[in-house]
Amino acid sequence: MSVFLQASSGSPPHKAALPDIVRRSSNYHPCVWGDHFLAYNTPGHATPDGDTVQKMEVLKKEVRKMLMEAAHFPREQLKLINDIQRLGVAYHFQAEIDAALGRMKDSYHELCGTESKIDLQFVALCFRLLRQHGYNVSSDVFKKFKDESTGMFMECLSKDAEGLLSFYEATHLRVHGEDILEEALAFTTSHLESLTTQLKNPLAALVIRALKLPLWKTVNRVEARHYIPLYEEDDSHSETLLYFAKLDFNLVQKLHQSEAGEFSRWWMNLNLKEKLPFARDKSMEGFFWAVGMSFEPQYKLARRILATIISWIVVVDDIYDVYGTVEELTLFTDAIQRWDVSASDQLPEYMKYIYRVILDFYAEVEEKFSIAGIPVGHAQFAIDALKEITRSYIYEAKCLNKWLVPTMEDCMPHSIVTSTVPLLTTSFVVGMGPIVTREALEWISTCPLLIRAGSLYCRFTDDMAEYEEGKAEDAAFLVDVYMKQHGVSKECTFSEFKKQNVLAWKDLNSECFGQTVLPPPLLTAALSMSLTAALSMSRLVCILYEFQDMDGFTCSNTKTKELIRSVLVDPISI
Repeated sequence: MSVFLQASSGSPPHKAALPDIVRRSSNYHPCVWGDHFLAYNTPGHATPDGDTVQKMEVLKKEVRKMLMEAAHFPREQLKLINDIQRLGVAYHFQAEIDAALGRMKDSYHELCGTESKIDLQFVALCFRLLRQHGYNVSSDVFKKFKDESTGMFMECLSKDAEGLLSFYEATHLRVHGEDILEEALAFTTSHLESLTTQLKNPLAALVIRALKLPLWKTVNRVEARHYIPLYEEDDSHSETLLYFAKLDFNLVQKLHQSEAGEFSRWWMNLNLKEKLPFARDKSMEGFFWAVGMSFEPQYKLARRILATIISWIVVVDDIYDVYGTVEELTLFTDAIQRWDVSASDQLPEYMKYIYRVILDFYAEVEEKFSIAGIPVGHAQFAIDALKEITRSYIYEAKCLNKWLVPTMEDCMPHSIVTSTVPLLTTSFVVGMGPIVTREALEWISTCPLLIRAGSLYCRFTDDMAEYEEGKAEDAAFLVDVYMKQHGVSKECTFSEFKKQNVLAWKDLNSECFGQTVLPPPLLTAALSMSLTAALSMSRLVCILYEFQDMDGFTCSNTKTKELIRSVLVDPISI
């Protein structure tokens, strides 16, 4: 249990005359986008011309026909499905892909089992696509690629770059106890690293990218933007599919630009830069995050809700971590719990403003829900998640200000919450439409394994990145606590956190494949949406932290700016 350094009432150890408050500050860089996205806030920006719409319909029919004609050729159909998914257009053909992978699942052992003569590339691709689709297919199919005399993977596989890459990608969908995939990860990683200098593009680029950012750990729009030009370099590419993917990417990008322009205008009108100059402006990073969670056109409301919450939860986080005193933060936490505009009367002036912004935003959400046919009561789940995160923020603030001496055991329940995964997952799911039931939201609110696992992964990764940037006292909370509690070095702490991250991904994977906890009526509404959200949160952390070897969310004037530009600014050349 935590050791309190003051009375249980939560007051400081002694009450002396308070000196003038000395505020801490963090040297955050200003918003890297300025008013760039305001240019997209114009009528008709996202409206395609009639000729483009007609082309898209013709091409869509042709791609659908390609999928149907490949039904009797499993290798060709799997490759086509893989390309469609990586190019970012699978949402147009979900019914056809569902049906095709359903048939593959039914004939999985016939196609990939011991008696099958199919090569490693196909078996690994089939395994990966089926697991990605939620089918808990067996990894035993890879045993046939082992040498019976040595128990090791066959040496002849070491020169099969395409097979190794396919197998490597498959290993990232492993769950607890799958030793063969653990061995395969080491085997494929080692051989792919040695082959990189011998390969030519596009295969070389795919291998280098995968070793840094596996497919299972990236998000759709980032992958599509990266894969489209590589697919074009592939001599076997389909001109029809390529043209369709390019047109679709650009059309969806224009939609996102229009949304970003509308959001940017709303955000700038809040004038938080003047009202709260100490806080980070991460509005466009928040919008990029929302696009990463789900890019499909029909989820505009969910994106808007999520982008807004991310943008001001960053401000709230800076109030707790950097600017506010514990006494002020206690008042703010209490005001959030009361959820009443009159509660702002007791707050310092700078807190009054953000408090009212938050209350006004949720009032707007309830109004939008009413218009969209979403039960207004669903917003309460997001409000409750916000209340919960402020309770954990004040706990961590007391620890950072030496009011409490925390242990890892005390911290972990709060760290799961302050990872923001529970808040953002809940907030995103409530905005996805009437399909989400109250029962589904109640299940998410229990913080099931998939939420806990995603939270731990995000929190450990975040804290390691921030510790490396010298933020041990303010932000890298868990690293500091673990080192002090166990008397170990940064290296030992990082090693343990990385082990926990591997376990967390296996937990996430186990929730994807063969989920039976929820009754069938809730699987679509609750599991698939919350799983998508929790997975996407973890994937975005991969892209913004691990992929960049830094805190790419806070320091967004580096690779993050390039990522946002590639997804939201620069169209693909047709």
